[in-house]
Amino acid sequence: MIEHFQAASSYLQSKGVTAPEVGIILGTGLGELFVKQITEAVSFDYGSIPHFPVSTVESHHGKLIYGKVKGKTVLAMQGRFHFYEGYSMQQITLPVRVMKMLGVKYLLISNASGNLNRQWKKGELMLIDDHINLQTENPLRGKNDDALGLRFPDMSQPYSQLLNEKLMTIAREKNITMNKGVYAAVTGPNLETRAEYRFLRIIGADAVGMSTVPEVIVANHAGLPCCAVSVLTDDCDPDNLKPVNISEIIAVAKEAEPKLTDLFVALIERI
Repeated sequence: MIEHFQAASSYLQSKGVTAPEVGIILGTGLGELFVKQITEAVSFDYGSIPHFPVSTVESHHGKLIYGKVKGKTVLAMQGRFHFYEGYSMQQITLPVRVMKMLGVKYLLISNASGNLNRQWKKGELMLIDDHINLQTENPLRGKNDDALGLRFPDMSQPYSQLLNEKLMTIAREKNITMNKGVYAAVTGPNLETRAEYRFLRIIGADAVGMSTVPEVIVANHAGLPCCAVSVLTDDCDPDNLKPVNISEIIAVAKEAEPKLTDLFVALIERI
């Protein structure tokens, strides 16, 4: 796959993408407001970049945007890829490899997730402090390329303590409710059953979603400090479970988008 990473990064370099400092992955229902903060923006459809997958989820725009935020050069994915779309884990995480090759020093990730913590409310944010990987594949499976990272990368601190502390400080300053917890990654695309929600609570998860962890694993493998924030879009209470649909999830994410945008813009300014 390294040839694919090199081809994609070489193409972007040929189009003027040079030395981005911060990479951003914008999740379900998120990104429109953040993208408006990018100045001198140049946009690339995923389909125009060699070996990039194409997003098949309606709420994911499928554009890579290069420009500046608060004087920092950024490379933002407006829409991500998921294992349930049929892509391999290597394809899903290809953009993280490309960002690293282009020179990105920090990776910021957002997602929409289900709320498992009864003390919290949907519409609030959760800073991911740790995760539980319940997905059926791993992006590092197969022969390891030592040029990309270690065979057995450490995951004792998968999310950058430095970035997490800055985000918590910014949230306090802006009076934004920011919970901190554990994210469980499942394959999807179906939402979970009542019994599955009970299981996830028992094993220590505060939120559940279908993304993020593959990118975080690869970022750690590549030595790329990262952080991730979830928008809690629906309450997953197995004793009072109500049907939910994707349009409702997107609507809640949209309501929380201004808060997440403020956090990410302020973080970029401070790193």
